[in-house]
Amino acid sequence: MLRSLTIESARPGVQQRSTTALALAEEHYFRIQKEDEQIGAFLTLCRERALEQADRIDRMAAEGNPLPPLAGVPVAIKDVLNTRGVRTTAGSKILEHYIPPYDCTAVARMEAAGAVVLGKTNCDEFAMGSSNENSAFRPVHNPRALDRVPGGSSGGSAAAVAADMAVAALGSDTGGSIRQPASFCGVVGLMPTYGRVSRYGLIAFASSLDHIGPITKTVKDAAIVLGVIAGRDPMDSTSADLPVPDYVAELAKQARGLKVGVAKEYFGEGLDDEVRHAVESAIDKLKHLGCEIVPISLPHTPYAIPTYYIIATAEASSNLARYDGVRYGYRARGVKSLSEMYRRSRDEGFGAEVKRRIMLGTYALSAGYYDAYYLKAQKVRTLLTRDFEEAFQKVDAIVTPTSPTAAFRLGEKSNDPLAMYLADIYTVTADLAGVPGISIPCGNTRDNLPIGLQILGRHFDEATVLRIAHAYEQSWAASALRL
Repeated sequence: MLRSLTIESARPGVQQRSTTALALAEEHYFRIQKEDEQIGAFLTLCRERALEQADRIDRMAAEGNPLPPLAGVPVAIKDVLNTRGVRTTAGSKILEHYIPPYDCTAVARMEAAGAVVLGKTNCDEFAMGSSNENSAFRPVHNPRALDRVPGGSSGGSAAAVAADMAVAALGSDTGGSIRQPASFCGVVGLMPTYGRVSRYGLIAFASSLDHIGPITKTVKDAAIVLGVIAGRDPMDSTSADLPVPDYVAELAKQARGLKVGVAKEYFGEGLDDEVRHAVESAIDKLKHLGCEIVPISLPHTPYAIPTYYIIATAEASSNLARYDGVRYGYRARGVKSLSEMYRRSRDEGFGAEVKRRIMLGTYALSAGYYDAYYLKAQKVRTLLTRDFEEAFQKVDAIVTPTSPTAAFRLGEKSNDPLAMYLADIYTVTADLAGVPGISIPCGNTRDNLPIGLQILGRHFDEATVLRIAHAYEQSWAASALRL
């Protein structure tokens, strides 16, 4: 039952009393107890909070009241999103015992829409990673193959959905951290336009790149969640004051007639042959659905990785300066001076990858190097954004592989940071440009590892991205049934 459970099926069941929110929550907790020891998707469970919410929803249903869009749906929340009264660690020892006094806006909106929050999911420390091996607590294993990574940094959220331990989850995406795990775990991951979803209550990694978005089993579920969490928030000055479309209604529109761009830069050296074949087959399917396939170029793509790892690390260096052992978080013991407390608290509290990125970012921002690195990276970011703006004058969306490979083995790239960073080569461009993107399953390798198709759209045009993704998903599902 849990494998086929979606938001689309769960909410009507609760409304019609064929099941209850309480029963759904208990089933998922049983599943977590049974499966999560070997997967490691959750860091903290909030059973009391979940059951109180489930009881509230069941009472509404019993009284015959109309239920909100996520009523009774068991969800998981990435552990970089603050939850009032529930431990929020960002996957770091430095915040191991931090309990926020407030909710992240996206979480508050999910619960206001009736969602039942089961717990907080494991992630790379401060969302810095592509494999979910950088968590201070334990790595996450891919439910599709336990010797493989689930992707990062939202690996716990993707694994929880893929393993049927939650119907949906929230993740964050700074360089691909929603889309790449979704690809590796065979689920749907949506990164909205920068500013479409409030970042208030998100523990910051890189403030100009961070996005919050859903990880779900279907495109329609992603559309439902986005409709709940999107919209202006006075607590976040970067959230856009724009109308939020009815994303679910948009799914009913056909993809026929839409122009879909294919950028040659995303099909070059380093792309695995099986991934290439699956994505090219997906493009052919879109053509059969009536989309016009248009060759395009995004010429500055080769500069995306170095640009991203200068800007992101520079912002991380600034954002993580607040963790000093004084205000909150981990504090080293047995120190004899203030400077020693700062140094040891950060040295003992941060993991190796976070320290690496802080040092890179501090160097890029330092006197004498700011213009050569950070300022130049911002100029290249503008060029990357212009590439997309020019492309979207010719096409309605762009399709690419989500990742150059399927999920790699745990430990395979741990000692090679550059190889790990290149796992994000097809996703960082969208974060830098601020455009929306989605990853949807488009096939499997010979080893039965999922392959993801990425669809990118114009700023604030998530509707078209979802529309194309839904059309492809329905066509792929129909093909699978025929087989």
